[in-house]
Amino acid sequence: MRAIVIPKPGDPDVLEVADRPAREPEGGEVRIAVKAAAVNPTDIGLRERGGGPDLEPPWVPGMDAAGTIESVGPDVDRLTVGQGVMAAVSPRRPEGGAQQELLIVPAASVVPIPDGASLIEAATLPMNGLTALRGLDMLGLQDGQTLAVAGGAGLLGSYVIPLAKERGLRVIADAKPEDEDLVKGFGADVVVARSDDFAGAVREVEPAGADGVYDTALLYRDAFGAVRDGGGIVFVRGWDGDEVEERSIRVHPVMVARVLERTDWLEELRALASDGRLKLRVAGEYPPERAADAHRAMDAGGLRGRAVIVF
Repeated sequence: MRAIVIPKPGDPDVLEVADRPAREPEGGEVRIAVKAAAVNPTDIGLRERGGGPDLEPPWVPGMDAAGTIESVGPDVDRLTVGQGVMAAVSPRRPEGGAQQELLIVPAASVVPIPDGASLIEAATLPMNGLTALRGLDMLGLQDGQTLAVAGGAGLLGSYVIPLAKERGLRVIADAKPEDEDLVKGFGADVVVARSDDFAGAVREVEPAGADGVYDTALLYRDAFGAVRDGGGIVFVRGWDGDEVEERSIRVHPVMVARVLERTDWLEELRALASDGRLKLRVAGEYPPERAADAHRAMDAGGLRGRAVIVF
């Protein structure tokens, strides 16, 4: 089978397409004939920094896949051969990530694609949707409380906002003027202008600060001012580990790898996308041989959706 591989850390030009062996699924696993695999910031990090000392190169990137079930393990009965599915997977394992033509994945990480969605569209949902749900779960906000979302027009923000509304939260999100209607369409109650002072913009609407902040824009410490005393903040690319003593703010770094087998959450994402409450956005389609172009598009920023590798 063909796979996109990273033979060594480097710029987008290190990406290659290589033939790799394909094994049969074992107990609790399925094998997916992958049609589409999204390119995410985690793939950029894997390409730039490698897979770490415990995983030898070449590395196969990708955390989102959509395709058809090609074969199932002996004890899998929830999924059937030929079914159109989407899956979330970690690239930091010997089998590698989603950007390969035949993907072995735990059955718990796989659900049918949303009604009315193409396989290419469905490939944008699993990992980012799970990230959104995990962060909201960690914040633990209650019906009627306020969530501020930094990066409201981005793909992750576009999932956080409607999922927060499903939980009865009031949502403040930032956006550029040209994206204001887009972000309102995701369900934001208030859209503030995107600027270098996210905290100040939120405080103009919520003077005491929001009950929680979901930082999808990588503001880190610059986002603390948007949180009320005793509130919480979610970071999506880790945290430096320093204790936060200021105003008893609780810090929640999201590690989505811990929830890749939350079948119930994947089913919730599927249902909401089927109903149109989650918008699936594809920013561009790339054959495997143009994976470097997909990475360059991600590096450039400003995408309203995800670049997708199409096999």
